[in-house]
Amino acid sequence: MNNKEFSQQDREFMQMAIDLSIENVANGGGPFGAVIVRDGKIIATGTNRVTANNDPTAHAEVSAIRAACAKEQNFKLNDCTCYTSCEPCPMCLSALYWAGVKRIVYGNTKDDAKAINFDDSFIYDEIAKPYALRTIPCQNFMREEALAGFRAWSEKEDKIEY
Repeated sequence: MNNKEFSQQDREFMQMAIDLSIENVANGGGPFGAVIVRDGKIIATGTNRVTANNDPTAHAEVSAIRAACAKEQNFKLNDCTCYTSCEPCPMCLSALYWAGVKRIVYGNTKDDAKAINFDDSFIYDEIAKPYALRTIPCQNFMREEALAGFRAWSEKEDKIEY
């Protein structure tokens, strides 16, 4: 899409995500902000608090997802848009897909992030490698025993599918 294809409302929500990223730097966090919106209404916002909270999962998008889901009392964010100051990393992108958002709008690109030492390319590279060649060993162990949990889930009649 080119810039003409975005609405004034898109611009306002993206500017909010950008402003959150700038404010967060001043407040000891990383330069990332996210806003989750449905039907023109803000459901939640999030900022990167990885180092501030000693939580490697406290990225802006994940923080916004957590807040939005808690507010909505639902693990799905159907019909929502996530405006984020930067192209989501693999973890955040996965979380946004799991949350079921309908649209992701981002400002900075992953190459822009890489230029300031927020480089996720190693994760994309690792995912593509065979397990035996990954930097962190991924070893299959006790699969037959572990399948007991999956069997229990499959047999459970009152489960909530996701």
